[in-house]
Amino acid sequence: MTPRAPVPAAARGPLLLGVRHHGPGSARAVRAALEAARPRAVLVEGPPEGDALLPLAADDGMRPPVALLAHAVDDPGRAAFWPMADFSPEWVAIRWALAHGVPVRFMDLPASNSLAMSGHPEGGPDAPEEPDGDGRGIDPLGILAGAAGHDDPERWWEDVVEHRGQAGPRADACAPFAALAEAMTALREAYGDGGHPQDAVREACMRLRLRAARKEFGDDIAVVCGAWHVPALAARTTVAADRSLLKGIPKVRTELTWVPWTHRRLARRSGYGAGIESPGWYGHLFGSPDLPVERWMTKVAGLLREEDRPVSPAHVIEAVRLAETLAALRDRPAVGLAEATDAVRAVMCEGSEVPLALVRDRLVVGEILGEVPDDAPAVPLQRDLTGQQRSLRLRSEAEPRDIELDLREDNDAARSRLLHRLHLLDVAWGEPVAGRGSTGTFRETWRLSWEPELFVRVAEAGVWGTTVLAAATARAESDAVSAPSLAAVTALAERCLLAGLPGALSVVMRALADRAALDADVGHLADALPPLARSLRYGDVRSTGTTALAAVAAGIAERVCVGLPPACTGLAPEGAAQAHDRLDAVHGAIGLLTDVSRTDGLKDRWTVTLRRLSSRDAVAGRVRGRAARLLLDEGRATEDGTARLMSLALSPGTPPADAAAWIEGFAGGASGGGMLLVHDDRLLSLVDAWLTGIPTEAFVDVLPLLRRTFAAYEPAVRRSLGDLVRRGTDRGGAGGESGAFTPGFGHSVDEERADAVTPVVRLLLGLDTPEGRVAAG
Repeated sequence: MTPRAPVPAAARGPLLLGVRHHGPGSARAVRAALEAARPRAVLVEGPPEGDALLPLAADDGMRPPVALLAHAVDDPGRAAFWPMADFSPEWVAIRWALAHGVPVRFMDLPASNSLAMSGHPEGGPDAPEEPDGDGRGIDPLGILAGAAGHDDPERWWEDVVEHRGQAGPRADACAPFAALAEAMTALREAYGDGGHPQDAVREACMRLRLRAARKEFGDDIAVVCGAWHVPALAARTTVAADRSLLKGIPKVRTELTWVPWTHRRLARRSGYGAGIESPGWYGHLFGSPDLPVERWMTKVAGLLREEDRPVSPAHVIEAVRLAETLAALRDRPAVGLAEATDAVRAVMCEGSEVPLALVRDRLVVGEILGEVPDDAPAVPLQRDLTGQQRSLRLRSEAEPRDIELDLREDNDAARSRLLHRLHLLDVAWGEPVAGRGSTGTFRETWRLSWEPELFVRVAEAGVWGTTVLAAATARAESDAVSAPSLAAVTALAERCLLAGLPGALSVVMRALADRAALDADVGHLADALPPLARSLRYGDVRSTGTTALAAVAAGIAERVCVGLPPACTGLAPEGAAQAHDRLDAVHGAIGLLTDVSRTDGLKDRWTVTLRRLSSRDAVAGRVRGRAARLLLDEGRATEDGTARLMSLALSPGTPPADAAAWIEGFAGGASGGGMLLVHDDRLLSLVDAWLTGIPTEAFVDVLPLLRRTFAAYEPAVRRSLGDLVRRGTDRGGAGGESGAFTPGFGHSVDEERADAVTPVVRLLLGLDTPEGRVAAG
């Protein structure tokens, strides 16, 4: 199976240009070979269904990186991409052919077959590299580099191919392809299919399409494909043998389009099988006709200066000199990425890996997002989404960015609805995040980042409708019927209000009413109430009718008030922690319900529930403590009553673990319990007396719980508490002679220190002026 080496067009036979899928050296070599050979037609590795889309590559609105996206019509999630950058040899060949009026076609196995066989054809997200490494078979690059005495396949490939043209012009444009074809022939003879049995089917299809092109255009044809396939395309086989390999292979209906791609998704670390280590660096090499090292160092300096690092022109000059020196010492034909990186680290980053990581992320890999023309084929849902993005001035960007939305503004409210609808459709273009400014209900913050895979998600979501509104409505209605729990339905109601889906809300409300009526689990009801309360608040903010929602929420709240005390009885520690969190959530939800829907009597019934929880000995200590605290915060309990509850909970007859749990519920977490103890002498006295009275053997058991409680306080609060306890004990406080805790401030005034600040206070109050003395007298 000996290939015919690539020859000039004047000689007989197709011009076989074996390449690496993404590489500036291969791309430059392909362009030079095409200019020299001037073929009558060009064949490129790719799915033939994409032939109709090839003219778009010449459109002014097409800016790489881009990718052909193929998906199964009946199963849009089954999809594959064929990415191309401006330094991809296939892209260069397509552009050359279109610019010179030469017919150009794809010649690989159709996407309809490759998707049916595996879901991911060669060149898709899980594709192997050609002729370079492959996680599923042999690594051709590694074998060739090893034969040449190199231990780094990437560096070897850069030296022999990607830096061609950087180190000086070559007289024979086809010479590198002949050498590469010879090397691949030797590898194929030694390793066969290299662990890729499906290649036989693909290569049979390629040979059939090559024969058809030769019948139409003669032998004056150029073929651009992965170098691994060159020996198979040059082999002599019969039409019958090739067709027999294709007989009976499965097939699915497919649709293809161009979609934007990113440099980051071209990187091998993204999981792309034909990926490269440094797409940003390769793009720079391909786009720099001269002085590539100097231009690169200038880019790096600009990036670092944007990050407020002191980088001067002298740094750039020194970095260039160091990179060139390193390349000479390492016997490389030109400065490679390794030399450039070492020079940047030493000169511009002062040996630090922190700024160097930024350079790798922003420049070596890069975050460039390509563009496709507006008239490129797309599913109807994608067209509607693109139109809304344009009208709302929401640009698709690969680099994550935060946007702040003010829901009182019409445009921002429409943006919010669109993002929530996409979120409901699992098109996660944006994710809600905590805002840096106001956190009121009129504001939202979203983090936007457009990934190429979202085009597949949009295609999948297209089964629900042809517009974002219709698709989100249909999806919400379906989810309401199939929701696994009451809480899931209430969460869906909240999402419908946020997304502005009044058509779906009626279906969700019927499902909600049915589930709420049949669900007797108080825990489920308690979990369902908070999203309902938030929904009412959002409905009020977004001017959405929520009368039916308020009625359901009030009914659930009434059932929670009745059923919660028995449900909190006799709980284990894990169950008590869950009940504690539910209690907090329900308390906040009832506050929202009474504020938004003005539910009569609900607040009073909830107060009765909290009192029952706080006074029942059978209720878990953590829940009793939390209920007592909520009553005190709401002004529904007096300080005397709270002190009595605490004294009962911390009485000598209470097991230390139960008392510690009560303390955690009452004063734990970030709920302001520390400041409450700082400012309430009696409560602090009770806690101090209880702590000092715990037996030694029991103290060890409750220490982890106490540490968890008090460690959550702010450092300043902990210092104040410690100071109060120390000074109170020093004066005969808890455990002292008086038997009462004396706080550290407000008593036993230090006259000397007070006299020192009196003149300043009088000056601030204006008491030493004539007017002040008259007013004081």
